[in-house]
Amino acid sequence: MKYDVVVVGARIGGSTASLFASKNGLDVLMIEKNQEIGTPVQCAEATSSSTFQTLEMEPSPKYVCSEIKGADVYAPDGTHGHLEGGYAEGFILERKIFDKHLAIESAKAGTDIMVKTRVKDLIRRDGKVCGVVATHMGHTLEIDADVVIAADGIESQIARKAGLKTQHTPGTLCSCAQYEMVGVDYDPHYLQFYFGRKIAPGGYVWVFPKGDGVANVGVGVRSDTKTAYSFLRKFTANMDATPVELNIGGVPVRGPVDKTYTDGLMVVGDAAGQVEPFTGGGIHVTAHCARIAGEMAVEAIENDDTSRGFLKNYQKLWKKEVGKDLKESLKYRKIMDQLSDEEMNILAKFLKDQDLESISKMSMLGFVREYPQFLKLLKEIL
Repeated sequence: MKYDVVVVGARIGGSTASLFASKNGLDVLMIEKNQEIGTPVQCAEATSSSTFQTLEMEPSPKYVCSEIKGADVYAPDGTHGHLEGGYAEGFILERKIFDKHLAIESAKAGTDIMVKTRVKDLIRRDGKVCGVVATHMGHTLEIDADVVIAADGIESQIARKAGLKTQHTPGTLCSCAQYEMVGVDYDPHYLQFYFGRKIAPGGYVWVFPKGDGVANVGVGVRSDTKTAYSFLRKFTANMDATPVELNIGGVPVRGPVDKTYTDGLMVVGDAAGQVEPFTGGGIHVTAHCARIAGEMAVEAIENDDTSRGFLKNYQKLWKKEVGKDLKESLKYRKIMDQLSDEEMNILAKFLKDQDLESISKMSMLGFVREYPQFLKLLKEIL
């Protein structure tokens, strides 16, 4: 069995890479270990409009649960800040439907798909990745490919088998637990975020509305603390709402891995750490980087050069286009990790009276004069 490209993983990263490789005429196989694409859900399901721009798709009520206009943010003492528009705008997806829809679009473009299939190893010739060994329903398959794209998630075995350092430690991960709940009281067009070391050390609690009283209620915490599930149980204990689904997983929050390519292989999405470290959100970043990977596979095959020397252009491109934003996000993640609850409360009281889109340096300097303990953080921001 021979393909131009084999993509391992059929979530947003895998389907996006497959879609754009197939659109450009390549013979593509996408492999998914689960029997159904889109499950289980391990995501808060929020994304920005840029995701649809990247995918050249329009938001559809088939897979968009609600349109988001802003967010309400709560400090540990209950101080409330409101964000309207801008970065806070976006959509809540039904990932079970959206992921499958994206895979279907990829199939329509020509991608072959195998579900309930596990990649066990890579095929190498002269040190170069040139295919995969997979098992499907008790049968072992050897599948040759000019390029392999690893989109197999945070625990990516493919990248590691290729010799890339993608392992995560407790200090580089955020542990997450989320209920989908019925009967949640919310404004249907606004996200809710709750901060505080007692409810979510090193992270936050979120309430993302999906419409008709249904919401994703989740918590992300540093992986070296108590389990995210225990914090979720505590936060939801007094809510007059009922869980209908529980999802547990992890998110890389220390930025991208150092190297996302080698001879014959590229890595995308959570496997590559292509996630915003501050928010833990990755749908729009993954889609952007995966499209670059799919199109880079086209260029590599057209140039008959799938060496690391050529595929390094993939990393150059995604760093050029999203690298700065990820660095900024990591900076804010590190700042948040340093703040005590008291400092969060002070900062929240200051920021609630500011226009966050055009906050002045004079306002910041006045704040630092009153609270000199924030001077170091101000230097990091500026």
